[in-house]
Amino acid sequence: MLNFLRPALAALALAIAAPAHAQALKDADPALWVVEDADTTIYLFGTVHVLKPGLSWFDEAVWAAFNQSDQIMLEMIEPDQATMAGMIMKLAVNPAGPALTDKLPAEKRPAYTKALADLGIPAASLDRFDPWFAAVTLSVAGLPKLGYNPESGAERTISAAAKAAGKKLEGLETAEQQLGYFDSLPEPLQIQFLVSTVDEFPKMGSELDKMVASWAAGDPESLAALLNEGMRETPEIGKRLLSDRNARWAEWIEQRMQTPGNVFIAVGAGHLAGRDSVQAWLAKRKLSAKHIRY
Repeated sequence: MLNFLRPALAALALAIAAPAHAQALKDADPALWVVEDADTTIYLFGTVHVLKPGLSWFDEAVWAAFNQSDQIMLEMIEPDQATMAGMIMKLAVNPAGPALTDKLPAEKRPAYTKALADLGIPAASLDRFDPWFAAVTLSVAGLPKLGYNPESGAERTISAAAKAAGKKLEGLETAEQQLGYFDSLPEPLQIQFLVSTVDEFPKMGSELDKMVASWAAGDPESLAALLNEGMRETPEIGKRLLSDRNARWAEWIEQRMQTPGNVFIAVGAGHLAGRDSVQAWLAKRKLSAKHIRY
């Protein structure tokens, strides 16, 4: 289920940044695409929101595409911690009704409690939150222990570079929209989401490592296979968090192609992989995304 957490990882990881240490850089060459006509060029770059320090990826063709673009589009512009906390209190708190632990299937409660205990979180502390928030918490809170640092994430790097260069920086969505995708899920789906996250918790590190390795190798096919495995488990969530959003972004790109200029779009790599990718939706609109080999 990690692939479905990408919308929230960038936002909620604000509070768990781990200190970075100097180390030798390892070369990474993530996949990059371009959609272009006579006077408009739009680059599509797939990101990983939280990375381990030490990967050298913002160079070569990726840097050239960024450097040539006047407009930078991310999934969202990160709010400050106070704003994010306010959104979470507004959307995720559920003061009435049964406690979250009691909503889980009885056979899943011990694993849920153990997973939280491994992170130093008492299970009761999340009992008045929605299931989706507990799922996101399980997936985000343990990332520093696994060596992942939000400060090394692609969005942070691209955002900082855009601000330093005075480039126009915008979001395709807002943080409240992204959290709303989770919050608007029917409760049975939220519980299914949480159960799946609990089941996958012991192997979260190895699965994320595989995804990052595929991303760093510029291998969208391998990445799609990893992500589609999770989509098969809960296709309703995959539709809402991936496919439907990809379709909207393809529509945005089609409209933006009518205005001359260069645009660099950076979204979670899962959105640029598989049969429901942004590129697939662009093809339905008679727009071709060319894979840039470098």
